[in-house]
Amino acid sequence: MKQYALLASLCLLTVSCKGFPGRDVAPVSAATLTLASWNMEHLAEANGSGCRPRTDADYAAMRAYADALAADVIALQEVESKAAAERVFDPARYTVEIEQRVGTGRKGECGGSDRAGLTVNAQRTGFAIRKGLAFERQPDFTEIQVGNPDLRSGVDLLVRPARGAPVRVLSVHLKAGCTSGDRNEACPVLFRQVPALERWIDSRAAEGTHFAVLGDFNRRLAMPGDAVWADWDDAAPANADLARASGEQSARCNPRYRDFIDHIMLDRQAAASLLAFEEKTFAGESLSDHCAIAARLRMR
Repeated sequence: MKQYALLASLCLLTVSCKGFPGRDVAPVSAATLTLASWNMEHLAEANGSGCRPRTDADYAAMRAYADALAADVIALQEVESKAAAERVFDPARYTVEIEQRVGTGRKGECGGSDRAGLTVNAQRTGFAIRKGLAFERQPDFTEIQVGNPDLRSGVDLLVRPARGAPVRVLSVHLKAGCTSGDRNEACPVLFRQVPALERWIDSRAAEGTHFAVLGDFNRRLAMPGDAVWADWDDAAPANADLARASGEQSARCNPRYRDFIDHIMLDRQAAASLLAFEEKTFAGESLSDHCAIAARLRMR
């Protein structure tokens, strides 16, 4: 789907392009649903654990950041467990759902000279859902593991807003190391995950369901001629005419990287309801190596 439709929707719905809480936001007359995604960089249950050891103060800062995001549904990546996620997403305000994959239990060493002696904890996908928002958990989407128990599965929910059509949401974290092209060592694995995810997309599109795939795709999908994006955005079935909520925006989280690898991918129906997109950068010290992204949809 051409990205001009996303910008047009902002103007037609008379919502400020600046878009989110804390910015200059025009009132929205209809109910909205805000979907977000955040790779939380080795979020562990215990202080001092994993490849990014954290303190109580770090978890408190992450909780304040998550609260300021003010999203209804947040797709999570690199979370050790439900208990880890609940250190950031207050159980009184959010319901946390984490993938059920166990994996082989292998614990490798963390990469980088500054992480010597540290070991990798489990990295799972999941969701935090605002209390009061009805949802139904679907079976975890295991096809994208392509037979490898240590690759991440997807967490799959059907969200039922009080006003508006249900929205199917999938949290994913695809194979790292193939951000563009097809020649890196990791690319064969990623290119096996691509048709698996396309089958999920096409099934939802054939049902006529509003849907969004959110997460860390480890892929620069906005690059001209990207083969992965072309496979997914093929308009077959018709509702598989997809859009990236970020449109043509560049990433600002880290000045070294101008292309998003985290995405909120919307079907044609959901994209027509897009009001605004935001990358929520950190005001001070980085709390993760990824910033959260969010898309606000108008419920119809």
